[in-house]
Amino acid sequence: MPAPQFTPGAPCWADLMTSDIERSKEFYRTLFGWTYEVGDEEAYGGYVTASKDGQAVAGLMRRMEDQPGMPDVWTVYLASEDLNATADAVAEAGGQVFLAPMEVPEQGHMAVFGDAGGAAFGVWQPTGMTGFGKVAEPGSPVWFELHTRDYDRSVDFYQRALAWKTSVMSDTPEFRYTTLGEGRNSQAGIFDAARDLPEGVPSHWTVYWGVENTDEAIEKATAMGSTVLMPAADTPFGRMAAITDPMGAPFRIMQDLGQGGEQGAEG
Repeated sequence: MPAPQFTPGAPCWADLMTSDIERSKEFYRTLFGWTYEVGDEEAYGGYVTASKDGQAVAGLMRRMEDQPGMPDVWTVYLASEDLNATADAVAEAGGQVFLAPMEVPEQGHMAVFGDAGGAAFGVWQPTGMTGFGKVAEPGSPVWFELHTRDYDRSVDFYQRALAWKTSVMSDTPEFRYTTLGEGRNSQAGIFDAARDLPEGVPSHWTVYWGVENTDEAIEKATAMGSTVLMPAADTPFGRMAAITDPMGAPFRIMQDLGQGGEQGAEG
């Protein structure tokens, strides 16, 4: 399978900020079959690249000691051809800067922003590292989704700041959902989660990781200290569940049931 190509604005990478790097590595190794390469401490802060079948699928990094209150969390990165221009567009669209644009030696340039609905996301302008080497397979990302408390502002933000060409998948009072792209070519989704997010949980991006069997993955994960946030359920897009890793970082898993349809969506 050829390496994925990432159009500007599309999700191209994801990494985990973890309070326990070794426990995280063991958890995801057991759950997804990941292998790891640790980057140079001086140049990359010991950043860990996770691979599946020899192809890069994620990053892991230690939470800084000066961030004791920060939860473990996955961050989704969107592709950019000009990070500084994207930063300007983010500001003009009502976003904010969490981490100013910076260079990652020989790999690319990155920044972390907050969108108009308050959700954090990264932006990546590649030089040496383009992004995921594998997608849409077990052990790799299969879908990316923004759960927002401010749906209209969020859709408008990504249209303006990241030049998203969007498609309305559903616009009923019960289920409002917009995608980047359309149908089988869609690359990410925005879900109106105002009525679904528990009190105190902010708008956020989430990653769906592919698994061979959702129920077996849940059993394996809970045995290692995972918490089930949403039990396994069949949807038109696959059998999904929402869980955390042992340190509390939330994510979703999805088993392809061979039913076709779009890549994924909130179940």
